[in-house]
Amino acid sequence: MKNLGTVLLVTAAMLAGASAQAAGDAEAGKAKAAVCAGCHGADGNSPSAEFPNLAGQNEKYLVKQILDIQGDADGSRRPVPVMAAMVAGLSAQDIADIAAFYAAQQPARGMASKDLVELGERVYRAGNLETGVAACTACHSPTGAGNAPAGFPRLSGQHPGYMEKQLAAFRNGSRANDGDARVMRDVARFMSDEEIRAVSSYASGLY
Repeated sequence: MKNLGTVLLVTAAMLAGASAQAAGDAEAGKAKAAVCAGCHGADGNSPSAEFPNLAGQNEKYLVKQILDIQGDADGSRRPVPVMAAMVAGLSAQDIADIAAFYAAQQPARGMASKDLVELGERVYRAGNLETGVAACTACHSPTGAGNAPAGFPRLSGQHPGYMEKQLAAFRNGSRANDGDARVMRDVARFMSDEEIRAVSSYASGLY
């Protein structure tokens, strides 16, 4: 219950601050995002699980991730070496425009592995009460669409392999840009490898 209470408090706080983000221009963002196509695809649907799909992802989440990768002076908020140089010179308006462009694109449809559906659905929708894993639906919605006003990311259509890597990173603490509330770290730290693999597969296939 502690994890669920934290999730609800963080959601309320993020909704309250949702209007602070500058509006982006998707048409301007199209040109600015051209350099991103090599990794993320021309329309934000990445050809490789090494790089996340950005198409259909909500703007607030994308803006936060780019700002976190830009980081403090030492780049410590979300260290992603392959991205650091790409985003270093982006202004706040550039970031908003790029986020608006990707948010407007049609996301690819994912497909869950049949052998992982039962466990993946159980973890996604109910969590694991015995180990303290909170359900994913509270933040990411029953359909995997996320929560745009709160800035919680879309999972539907995302590469399962990419989600597995991120959950593992939250679990071991190498990714820690989920704020002082530590929502993702506190959820992932109780997840087994099998649960991570199953829920990543299941979430990808939602729509």
